[in-house]
Amino acid sequence: MSRKEMDALGWDSCDIILVTGDAYLDHPSFGMALIGRLLEAQGFRVGIISQPDWLSADAFRALGKPNLYFGVTAGNMDSMINRYTADRKPRSDDAYTAGGLSGGRPDRAVTVYAQRAREAFPGVPVIIGSIEASLRRIAHYDYWSDKVRRSVLPDSKADMLIFGSAERALVELSHRLAAGEPIDSIRDLRGTAFMVKKNWLPDTEWNEIDSLELDRPGRVDPHPDPYAMEPQQTATAPNADGSLPIQIIPAAARVAARKALRAKTVVRLASFEAISEDRVLYAHNSRVFHLESNPGNARALRQTHGERDVWLNPPPIPLTTEEMDYVFDAPFARAPHPSYGKARIPAWEMIRFSINIMRGCFGGCTFCSITEHEGRIIQSRSHESILKEIEEIRDKIPEFKGHISDLGGPTANMYRMACKSEKIEQSCRRLSCVFPGVCENLNTSHDSLIELYRKARAIPGVKKISIGSGLRYDLAVLSPEYVKELVTHHVSGLLKIAPEHTEEGPLSKMMKPGIGSFERFRKMFDKYSKEAGKTQHLVPYFIAAHPGTADQDMLNLALWLKANNFRPDQVQAFTPTPLAMATAMYYSRKNPLRKVSKDSEDVETPRLAKQRKLHKALLRYHDPENFDLIREFLIEINRRDLIGNSPNHLVTWASAAHIAGKPRPAVISGQPARKSPPRAAVQAVAARKRKP
Repeated sequence: MSRKEMDALGWDSCDIILVTGDAYLDHPSFGMALIGRLLEAQGFRVGIISQPDWLSADAFRALGKPNLYFGVTAGNMDSMINRYTADRKPRSDDAYTAGGLSGGRPDRAVTVYAQRAREAFPGVPVIIGSIEASLRRIAHYDYWSDKVRRSVLPDSKADMLIFGSAERALVELSHRLAAGEPIDSIRDLRGTAFMVKKNWLPDTEWNEIDSLELDRPGRVDPHPDPYAMEPQQTATAPNADGSLPIQIIPAAARVAARKALRAKTVVRLASFEAISEDRVLYAHNSRVFHLESNPGNARALRQTHGERDVWLNPPPIPLTTEEMDYVFDAPFARAPHPSYGKARIPAWEMIRFSINIMRGCFGGCTFCSITEHEGRIIQSRSHESILKEIEEIRDKIPEFKGHISDLGGPTANMYRMACKSEKIEQSCRRLSCVFPGVCENLNTSHDSLIELYRKARAIPGVKKISIGSGLRYDLAVLSPEYVKELVTHHVSGLLKIAPEHTEEGPLSKMMKPGIGSFERFRKMFDKYSKEAGKTQHLVPYFIAAHPGTADQDMLNLALWLKANNFRPDQVQAFTPTPLAMATAMYYSRKNPLRKVSKDSEDVETPRLAKQRKLHKALLRYHDPENFDLIREFLIEINRRDLIGNSPNHLVTWASAAHIAGKPRPAVISGQPARKSPPRAAVQAVAARKRKP
């Protein structure tokens, strides 16, 4: 982090300098630490510049000129999501900054940092990566500027973008650069993107397919079954009747031929300029992009930006368990850098006693960007590696009192789940393994996870292990033993769970299961909590204003919440993040989950500020501050039967100002009790009834 530390290590220079928008926390939950320790283990001298002053290039010269390259990332979060709310308002805090203060990083940090690094040392390669770069690797709709923006590659002027799980590509790239290979000649690494000329191909054996030939735009042709026994005609002598003989080509030969063809094929997406003008083409691009996301069968992609193309190699091959262990077993200090002193870093306080046991998610929720970044194939660590990390927390962190706050990841209970057949997995084109139902080829066993929980609880010094990550309840209900284990031993009073909605319209656009799955899980949760003699509660998460959500859907959700005595405290409105399929719905008003054309299904989305505010208010129906807005809506749709003072009513006639000006009355089911509505409200209703 400083020249002084370099001198103490006897370094005259760094091989690689990593630039991050986060405070430097040497913990495996933070990408910069994970990558830094991995490169260190490969023999490279790694410097880290954390949250530099981006107004000039001076801060980027602090550690001198790197011998190999600058590695640039915005941090663990996208900088725009980090800095702005779903209503595009600036946030007042930043969990990844010392002191929790906002303003520690610029908007579109990857672009700004990359440009400053280039300015500091012209000629030094600049590699961009992590989630902000991953989600902006092709032209994308940008919610904050409300327009389609170019790929981050031409904007940042970086030499290469590494998307997804970067370890494999980054290690090979670093060694090849160290061996003297020029950055502009390295074009064969999976999980990388770079700029090329329009007519560039890796070699003469490659061929190009226009994505419109796959979609037109319309349905993508069904993925051929590489194991089907298809009769094929040959050039051998004809039969006696003049017909050609049928020859059966062995399945292995056909599989090899198809794989070879796909490996040498690039799909040309609609250009940045085209999708900026045509929303249907934007949805088409989203559909094709997501169908080319399985590392087992994905083809390279290219997209024109002006006079050049962004070229994307196929996604990275997921890490094996042994490779995951190697990455996570590095000697992390498990602490913030000493330069921060005693400053409070909220993100560190949140995760310092937690452990990441896996990465990736096969859920495919359209509003979530995990699959676009980490992929759908689950990558899991071994029991031994995870248990070793628990012991390190116990032994290295003085503040540890015996409570591990999480054994999880993107989804707590997908640990070691995978397709039952590697062949099926490699040929699969499904966007989700659990929607519209759990795939019959998915191994949903929780046995290894249950065993891990029991081993972890048995470690001396461990008093409690909570599961802080959200879990997939439609998978959990398939294993009553897991639910019992979880509820009996690993819930600290509250368990996060995300049904997201109750209505079929928005759920179908989210690719989430129906509320029936949640109800089955809740019954099991209550049953096993009672058997354990514990009072525990579910904390359900819901999304307001998601594509496909009508006002009536949100009202039905509010009524369901009230009937089930759920009073959400923190609620979220849908935020369109780059590359997510729900973002394509929001921008294009089309559904890329199905055939895309000018006449295909329209998906309307709450866009106006007042409607988005109403949807959020309905989630917090019990807050008096929302009564006025909800009451106005109920009157407008002629649902005055939901306004009143009994437990069956959704809101009262009393205004927020009226309630604020008087002592708080008794509360019945979240509603302040009144004997009668205000006189002015009664008169207004009577006047409306008298109108013809």
